[in-house]
Order: sequence, then structure tokens, then C-alpha cells
Amino acid sequence: MKATTKYPKPMATEASRWKMALLALLLAAPVLLPKQARAQQDPQFTQYMFNLLAINPAYAGSADRVSLKALTRHQWVGFEGAPTTQTLTVHSPFLVQSLGLGGTVMRDQHGPVTQYGIIADVAYRILLNNNQKLAFGIKGGLNIFQGNFASLHPLETNDQVFQQNVNSKTDPQFGFGVMWYSDRFYLGLSSPKMLRTDFFQTDSLKFVSQPGQRAHFFLTGGYVFDLGMYTKFKPTFLVKAVEGAPVSFDLSANFLLYEKLWLGAMYRYTDAVGALVQYNITDRLSAGYAYDYPLSPLRNYSGGSHEIMLGLELGNAPKGFRSPRYF
Repeated sequence: MKATTKYPKPMATEASRWKMALLALLLAAPVLLPKQARAQQDPQFTQYMFNLLAINPAYAGSADRVSLKALTRHQWVGFEGAPTTQTLTVHSPFLVQSLGLGGTVMRDQHGPVTQYGIIADVAYRILLNNNQKLAFGIKGGLNIFQGNFASLHPLETNDQVFQQNVNSKTDPQFGFGVMWYSDRFYLGLSSPKMLRTDFFQTDSLKFVSQPGQRAHFFLTGGYVFDLGMYTKFKPTFLVKAVEGAPVSFDLSANFLLYEKLWLGAMYRYTDAVGALVQYNITDRLSAGYAYDYPLSPLRNYSGGSHEIMLGLELGNAPKGFRSPRYF
């Protein structure tokens, strides 16, 4: 989608200020949040910059037509009980351009635990100057938890935790997000799961801290720079925080060649390095692949992580908006 815009372009000095401010945010983001933020529990994605609806409901409707993304991630391949995650997201404007509607279906399995999420996303977008938008979004749905704990072999016999299974425990879920973006940049803050989920319903287990899932917070951003007539550069970041665990962050550098081929590299703090490639087969269909190599001692037991994504956009973009999609 190539395009002209209905709104005047900012002056060169103003554009420079935007670039400098956003570049400063990209570099400073890892230290913007507190050092202490219990363990990371939500799925993580290397291609998050092409699948933002999975973490921020304010992204709904941003493609200005129906957009579908399917992703499968296989983490720490070769490691028994390693996480695997599948997501399917869909979103589009709804009735009016200021309203976006979307949905997410997710399956996440690690060891004896499997979780399903069925979530609806709603976003309201305010049109600002220079084709910028400020969007506010909410998520709501269900989280379904299953745990086959009896299949494990605990170090302590008769451990109550590992003598009971959770066949199916359903909890409501709610989240929020805000995003400021244009066709060239985005900056977002979100918490896709704000309600705590306890894994066990019985009071017979006396824990200092009841096992459960806690709220996660995500700060995301990126900017697209022109490096020439046929090359663009998009640095992005993702900061992740959850109560009781150290703050983590991802940094990536992506290059777009001839508006067709994305090539990128990423670094996940103390955890992994990786590479990604995405190809725009047509203006409606895209395919991507990412590989992570672990930096932790897991590298002695795992062949890394693999992630595959397919994207499909349906319908026509509104008249006057033909800018290529950069995120």
C-alpha cells in the first residue's frame, strides 16, 4: 500500500525533533522501568513488532482493513517440556474509522501446563495532526488453565501440589493498552492480563505464595528511517515487567529492502540472540521466520527456538491511505 496522505507533512525541523525524541526513547527504554518488576509467565515472541495485537489491544484497527496473523513458536527445541505457543489474531476498523475491533486465540504449553486464551479487543482511535493517531484499547475474555501435575516426579514424595491435576479451570481476564503511532513510528504501553489467576482452587494447600499468574506490563516502540531509495531501517524495543521478577527487554534492528524483504537481528537481555526474516509475497500476504539462540546454560541442551508467522490482509485500504505497512 503506497501512499499519499490527506494531511500536510510536518516541517523538516519538526520531523527531526520527532526522530531524535523517538530514537532517544529507543535507546533509553531498557532503563525507564524499575529494576524489580515473580517470574515471566506470558509467552514471548521474537516477531512481536509484526504481531502487536497479541500484547496491546490499542493496536486493533491500525491496518485500516481486515488483518490476520497466525504464529507458532517452539522454544528451546530438544528440551523436554519446553514451551510451545500458537496464536491467531484478527482485527479491523469497525463501523467507523475511529473504532477498531479484534480478537486473539492463544494456546500456550510448557511442561504439564497448558493455557488457552480467548480474548476480544476494542480500540478507540483519535486522529492527530500529520496522520498520527492516539489509540486506547481494552481486552476482555477467558483464560483456561489445565495442569497435568500428577505426571511429574517430584523430589519429595507425597507433595500435595503434584498429586492433583487441574482438568480445566476457567478465569475471566481483562487488559488495557494505549498506543501513539503513525505510518512511521509507534510507542505503546499495555498490560494484556491484569487479573491475577490462581492455579489451584483448594484451601488445603498452605503456600507462602499461592501459585498463579500475575499481571505483566509491556512498553514497546519503534521508528522507520529511510536509508536510501530502496532501504529502510526500523529499530524496535520491547520492555517486559512483572511483579517479583527482574525487568527484561528485547532490542531489534530490522532492514526493509525494496519494500519486500525484512532482515533483522535481535537481542533479549541475558537470554538470547536471534535473527528474523519476513517476506511480503504480495501486498496482502506475508510470511516470516525467526530463530533464537539461547545465551543461558540452556544452550547446552537446546537447539534454540523457532518461530513461524503468516500474515493476510483482506479488503481495500481507505482511499488516500496507501503507505506500506511497516509494523
